[in-house]
Amino acid sequence: MIATDAPLLEMRGIEKSFPGVRALDGIDLNLRAGEVLALLGENGAGKSTLIKVLGGAYRPDAGEIRIDGIDPQIHSPTSSSRAGVAVIYQEFNLIPALTVRENIFLGQEKSTAWFIHSRDEHRRARELFDRLDISIDLQTPCRELSIAQQQVVEIAKALSLNARIIVMDEPSATLTSNEVERLFRVVKELTSQGVGIIYISHRLEEIFEIADRVCVLRDGRHVDTQRVADIDRARLIEMMVGRKLESEFPERDSSPGKQRLVIEHLSRGQKVKDVSFSVRAGEVLAITGLVGAGRSEMVRLIFGADRRESGSIELDGKTLDIRSPRDAIRAGICLLTEDRKTQGLVLRHSVRDNFGLPNLTRLSRFGWIRGGTEREEFAGYVKSLKIKIPNHQQLAGNLSGGNQQKIVLAKWLARHCEVLIFDEPTRGIDVGAKYEIYLLLNRLAAQGKAIIMISSELPEVLGMADRILVMHEGRIIGEINDVASATQEQIMQLAIG
Repeated sequence: MIATDAPLLEMRGIEKSFPGVRALDGIDLNLRAGEVLALLGENGAGKSTLIKVLGGAYRPDAGEIRIDGIDPQIHSPTSSSRAGVAVIYQEFNLIPALTVRENIFLGQEKSTAWFIHSRDEHRRARELFDRLDISIDLQTPCRELSIAQQQVVEIAKALSLNARIIVMDEPSATLTSNEVERLFRVVKELTSQGVGIIYISHRLEEIFEIADRVCVLRDGRHVDTQRVADIDRARLIEMMVGRKLESEFPERDSSPGKQRLVIEHLSRGQKVKDVSFSVRAGEVLAITGLVGAGRSEMVRLIFGADRRESGSIELDGKTLDIRSPRDAIRAGICLLTEDRKTQGLVLRHSVRDNFGLPNLTRLSRFGWIRGGTEREEFAGYVKSLKIKIPNHQQLAGNLSGGNQQKIVLAKWLARHCEVLIFDEPTRGIDVGAKYEIYLLLNRLAAQGKAIIMISSELPEVLGMADRILVMHEGRIIGEINDVASATQEQIMQLAIG
């Protein structure tokens, strides 16, 4: 690292309010050249709003931004980019049909007589990837790239704009462990060249590996900024949630009962191959493996989202004929999808509308929704799940990731399903909200529900599961019954086949 004492970026007294919500209340942040500054806080703490102010998507109500001591007049994404700021959001801004080269220079093409200087772009793109020490085919359409490769394209795009400040929002959320290591190498290469990085992540182990300092926000306010070398994990969690968290995983008495869900010889093409397993009453069964192992594809077959080619599904001794999600829901099976934004919620609808969607039959009479009943039920879940919303008409797309996940949880809990499938239930969620979801899983298990939890976070798997199944290339290749004695290394050995 070549971090200097003089700040590259200063944000002072930043304030931003929305109707009914004070998102930022006098936030201070500074970033040095060649430094990785971790920006942490619970969902709804103000991280995304602060970054959107820096990126020009929001105009602050008060405060100032200085880069190299000068006010760059950031009032739009274009002016932010011109000031040397690049924000790489969780949802990439790439055009799938365009090639790597075309995406990098989109909007900054140089042409003569309507002909784009593609040869010059090719040379410049190659120089960018050489700078990152990464080889990639510049003519490949971005839709054919892995998530990790798309991320590198976003970084190259930022460098093509001469960005000196790069914000990475949850960059490792969908990456494998090897891809995370590659990302860290890129980050270290960038900081060695004097680029300042703001790194947002809920994976605390990454913070201690990659960051120089950590800035913590809570409820729209700046809590503290510390050198990572001067704090430990327990102190960092306390700064984020405002209280001591004795354990990241709540204890519970586990005594699984009779078999409830039985899956036999489930198959679909090369994605899912002859999968068989069972889940007992009161059991949390964790299914893990590398990204692409077939975990999500397998539970989509159980839920009827995809048509299975062979296999049987049995619940409480009764064989189910599941051909669609509606069949699964009627049978008492629900699925909390991995991607809550595109598959779990209708973002342009209100939170109460989203809650009611899978419950319309019960909440309506003669084709009319009983609004009072819906409001009363939803209010109960808002209270019990501690969902932070200004009102029931808040758009789902305007919530933090943790509160979005709680809305998805609420709508399925209202169905009183007997089998609950959680696909990456805590992805992109802060440590405090994770703990609340873990408590909920324990309560559901105590009620005799059958719980399937898909997770890529091995500490979560070891901390929550009664039993672990490991998948590799569409098959279950390992089962761990003695979870208390299991290690991450043991799971990874199975996962890589």
